[in-house]
Amino acid sequence: MTVRNRRWLNAFALSAALLGAGCSAAKAPPKDLRADIDQVAQTLIEQPLLHAASIGVVYRGSTFIRHRGDMETGKPGPPTDATVYEIGSLSKTLAGTLMANAVLEGRLGLEDDIRMYLQGDYPNLQYQGHPIRVRHLLSHTSGLPNMLPERANTVLEDFTDHRTPAELNAIYAGYGKADFLKDLHAVQIPRLPGKEYAYSSAGTQLSAHILERVHQRDYEPLLRDFFRDSAGMTGVRINLGDAETPWLAVGYHSDNPLPTTPMPQLPWGASGNVKATVPDMVKYLQFELANGPVVKESHRTLATFDDDFSIGYFWNIVSGDGRKGVYYAHHGGVPRSQCYIYIIPKHDLGIFVITNQSGDQTAHAMETAVDTLVERIAARDGKGGLR
Repeated sequence: MTVRNRRWLNAFALSAALLGAGCSAAKAPPKDLRADIDQVAQTLIEQPLLHAASIGVVYRGSTFIRHRGDMETGKPGPPTDATVYEIGSLSKTLAGTLMANAVLEGRLGLEDDIRMYLQGDYPNLQYQGHPIRVRHLLSHTSGLPNMLPERANTVLEDFTDHRTPAELNAIYAGYGKADFLKDLHAVQIPRLPGKEYAYSSAGTQLSAHILERVHQRDYEPLLRDFFRDSAGMTGVRINLGDAETPWLAVGYHSDNPLPTTPMPQLPWGASGNVKATVPDMVKYLQFELANGPVVKESHRTLATFDDDFSIGYFWNIVSGDGRKGVYYAHHGGVPRSQCYIYIIPKHDLGIFVITNQSGDQTAHAMETAVDTLVERIAARDGKGGLR
């Protein structure tokens, strides 16, 4: 991984030196893309500590879903289309899409001072007279900390420690919206907003609060209704009902052989609590590739950091890759799963890959899997497309 790409990793995929073996690309593309995906998924679960994996692909309008492995060690049972996964920080791209829609509807503006949407006095949310604006939340340039409360950041410094999931659970037990907004009063902005990238889940949480204010609705029903109506995603959730809970994927943290607990509930859930099935994520890929007005707005560059890396509405925008062209991507990670989403217009291609293990080598293994698929599809494109 390059240094630039490592910046994508959220607070839950913390290795700065992601190592490990990956999937090797075939020299010639097989005739059936399903076989490619099967091979990549199988190679992925053969990596150390990985138990199961699911891959969803949309390519030139065709959809593919493949599942491999067993969800629990020693218990035969692969993931299925009904398996509900925690998608971690991919949740941010959904929040970004809702923000893009609100901008297009004229409900808010990118240059708005975020304090317009906060009740009470927040003189701290500025730097030398320069306020945090909505665009700064969306581009991770606000200067806000990664997590609130601040002590969560200390715990996440050693993400792979076996104690981390339980410590996160303790921090967020009973921690609600009012607690977040109270802690927001104590935040100090260390630099001019808009100038420096610093990943902030707190900024996404604040975006959800803004959406609640401008729509006068709670965030979760707003999320569910929009993506049901716009993308046909009928199962996307933040909180699961009793009938859905049994379908939540079991997962493993680091090298702990025992399954671990789900990601604790954050005040709005917009930064890392969304849950979805792979078929729903395939519908999300289709929605993104259709490139309607809301998607176009959400992919619009809001901040540029170097020649190859910029950011839209929480979407990482990457250029300089001859094989992929300009593409949009995000990583998601919680203590018991990690995933990636890639939108690659050059090939009319969307890829979602997820595994129910979260450690310091998981992201690299998935990146390599995606690179393998893209290489094979690029070769296929050069030979006349899908056969």
